[in-house]
Amino acid sequence: MFNQAVVLAAGEGERLRPFTASKPKVMIRVANKPVLQYVVEALANNGIRRLIFVVGYKKEKIMDYFGDGSKFGVEIEYVVQEHLLGTGDALRCAEDMVDHRFLVLSGDNVIDAATIAKLLTADENAILIKPHEDVSRYGVVMLDGDYVRDIVEKPGEEISNLINTGIYAFDRTIFDFLEDELPVSLMKMVRAGYPVRAYETHDAWLDAVYPWDILRLNDIVLKTGMSRIQGKVERGVTITGSVSVGENTVIRANSYLKGPLLIGDNCEIGPNVCIYPSTSIGNDVRIEAFTELRNSVIMDMVSIGSFCSIHDSIFDTGTEVKGGLVARSEESTIEIGGEHHKLKSGMMVGEYCELGNNIIATAGTIIGNRVTIKSLKELRGRIPDGSLVV
Repeated sequence: MFNQAVVLAAGEGERLRPFTASKPKVMIRVANKPVLQYVVEALANNGIRRLIFVVGYKKEKIMDYFGDGSKFGVEIEYVVQEHLLGTGDALRCAEDMVDHRFLVLSGDNVIDAATIAKLLTADENAILIKPHEDVSRYGVVMLDGDYVRDIVEKPGEEISNLINTGIYAFDRTIFDFLEDELPVSLMKMVRAGYPVRAYETHDAWLDAVYPWDILRLNDIVLKTGMSRIQGKVERGVTITGSVSVGENTVIRANSYLKGPLLIGDNCEIGPNVCIYPSTSIGNDVRIEAFTELRNSVIMDMVSIGSFCSIHDSIFDTGTEVKGGLVARSEESTIEIGGEHHKLKSGMMVGEYCELGNNIIATAGTIIGNRVTIKSLKELRGRIPDGSLVV
């Protein structure tokens, strides 16, 4: 039985910019909760309440939100990875704090309690693996029976459909083999004659590598939710499907809400607003009349004016849109870190941006943080942090 887990939460997630410019990847919200919170809840629901967070990039955002863990039913201790050298180096930072046996998890994956349940039965060093359709960006695990034979990082061809989830059960033997990366450490252990068993999961394990992955995760998580109306719904509002409305939120007259859909606390929606499936709206959000949202993520304190049409888009905290915005969604090519991706997408907008009236954004537009854009502009491509578009 495991009583302790080390959660690796030090990384930035550079390919997720602009959404990681002011917060670590683990604090990106999916269905109105930081990704890291799903990990904490999965551990707590399995009775694992002693957690060590290895933090680094923008660590204050994690520490301020989770504190000592008491409001999440766990006990959290923190250790800082000063230089982000890899997952093995991150675990090394916690060496003086762990028991004889412990779990290791990445803090940047959406999981649930069932995901890790099988691994909790391990009485030896073990790794959690999962079948995956696209193995090209993961470590692929090769097996001999139930035991690890090799881990091949980002293979050029499909040699197996089983990927490394980055979730492990270890005893302190792992510290004798630690390299900068955990998969390398694990294989060093195997080659020294220490067997590592593989446990396979078919339950939730979702990761975000690129900005548009946030929409995919949001869609999947919302589909598991239930309806809960806590705010005020005025006359003439139509609600279909699974829709949750938070406390002190007002849905104004003649609006149309179709779930799965999540709206946070202290929001003002409408009148005459249409919100379609797979959309999550944070706390303290205002959406004005005759605006339409579809398959989008709206973070806290966002204000969206009237007559906007927003599809397949993300708006980060504190951004203000005056009105008449058209965020077009269609297939486009987006370049990130020298990689080119062809996909259907709307626009991605960072924190505390100001967008004027009657702006058109072509598909795949990415706007940085604290950008000001005057009215009557057509946007395309990438606009850097702090820009002024006049």
